[in-house]
Amino acid sequence: MKRFLAIYTGSAAAIAKWSSMPQHELRERQAVGVKAWNEWLEKNKAFVIETGAPLGRTKSVSPAGVMDTRNNVTAFTIVQAESHEAAAKLFENHPHFMVFPGDAVEVMECLPIPAA
Repeated sequence: MKRFLAIYTGSAAAIAKWSSMPQHELRERQAVGVKAWNEWLEKNKAFVIETGAPLGRTKSVSPAGVMDTRNNVTAFTIVQAESHEAAAKLFENHPHFMVFPGDAVEVMECLPIPAA
């Protein structure tokens, strides 16, 4: 099977809207979301290689040096599947965007490093 990196994305606007919910509603939605996410993990455990994690602040490293930056990447997971299409289908109706304020899950194949 091939390996795929799933990148969870969420816009600053969506996250701000989520954060502005009343605390009781936010806690309720978080509980529903965590339960749904764990159910997704259990259902797909044969395909999940690395559960991954939420991601914190970003630093960009370039020839210009190290600097703080922002992007829409919020978390990651590594899965295995027979094809790119099969890997992508694992994330249909995912809690990341069905319950939580996520925008999408981007799925890309982890390619082998070319021989020298």
